Amino acid sequence: MFAALAVTGCGTGSDAVVPGSTFEFVAPGGQTRIFYDPPEQRGELPEISGESLTEPGRRLSLSDYAGKVVVLNIWGSWCGPCRGEADDLERVFARTRDSGVQFLGVNVRDEMRGAAEDFVRNLNVGYPSFYDPPGRTLLALRGFPRNVVPSTIVLDRQHRVAAIFLTALLDTHLQPVVDRVAVEPSVPGGLP
Repeated sequence: MFAALAVTGCGTGSDAVVPGSTFEFVAPGGQTRIFYDPPEQRGELPEISGESLTEPGRRLSLSDYAGKVVVLNIWGSWCGPCRGEADDLERVFARTRDSGVQFLGVNVRDEMRGAAEDFVRNLNVGYPSFYDPPGRTLLALRGFPRNVVPSTIVLDRQHRVAAIFLTALLDTHLQPVVDRVAVEPSVPGGLP
């Protein structure tokens, strides 16, 4: 059933986002897999920046990845489903990074940095993560439920929200969505 939703570009209705606006989270009917289509009706995510988990003192910013599809994964080392989905996310990252896709983690509620660093090292996570124990990074996602971990947000090349998953993912669920967003034109009428 999910493949059919991804292929058809299932919309969320007119209450999900206002065209040309800043993104504000709405979960129509309590859905856990939300798709924002057509692209012209997606809300843009404000700038997100914060400290790198693995490189203390270094700042990561969403704007560092201008023109790229960005997959934000919200995780914590204490979260069993986060551990379960880590290898699936890494597979999609490895398969898509050469097509202009960047993954970024957002580590939340890990007061001990070492636990989060161990998670990344032990599970061979190859993409950078924000270190954000209080979840301040998520404030840019107006209305987003900060207590839903793991969550994954797929941004198009203009950093508009294309899809949100409020659940752990398998690569077979995420890959088709990332592939679809990666081939969308970067500007209306343009080429990817």
